[in-house]
Amino acid sequence: MVIALIAVGVVLLAIVLIYNSLVRVKVRTDEAWSDITVQMKRRFDLIPNLVESVKAYAKHESTVFQKVTEARANSLGAQTVGEVSKAEGDFQKALKSLFAVAEAYPQLRASENFQKLQDEITDTEDKIQAARRFYNGTARDLNIKIQTFPTNIFAGMMGFRLREFFEVGASESAQVADPVKVDFSAKK
Repeated sequence: MVIALIAVGVVLLAIVLIYNSLVRVKVRTDEAWSDITVQMKRRFDLIPNLVESVKAYAKHESTVFQKVTEARANSLGAQTVGEVSKAEGDFQKALKSLFAVAEAYPQLRASENFQKLQDEITDTEDKIQAARRFYNGTARDLNIKIQTFPTNIFAGMMGFRLREFFEVGASESAQVADPVKVDFSAKK
């Protein structure tokens, strides 16, 4: 009888420990995803100012502005990791087009406001990359826990699901050899 109670106690303790470890990794993964969304919102808040800065110099480039605006809206509306990943690739492509337009206007590149926006966007892009790496690392850790023994026995019953990785969208990966250029400093 005592041995049976000890065995039940050990099993219950193991289940509690497994559950708690899964919760810790899940919370870290949720936090990492939140970091990505915060940085993307920061970038999306900068984009209208960037578009307006370029518009002042390149009024005839309305299709580029429209594509950036649409890509921004699609990214803001994306819900799942896969949707966000695809929208990010499309957004990067549209942003690259906007920067290409700005390249043709030396006065724009020399503008202090444009320089500040460029620096902010560059900083934000770096933060998004770091947040994406952190998220993918925590998603990997959660996925490993969910799939390894003995955690895999209880993970599904406890409602834990595998997480999708935030991968580079197809349109972005096709341009890896030619990344978005955000250096508009005046050429000397």
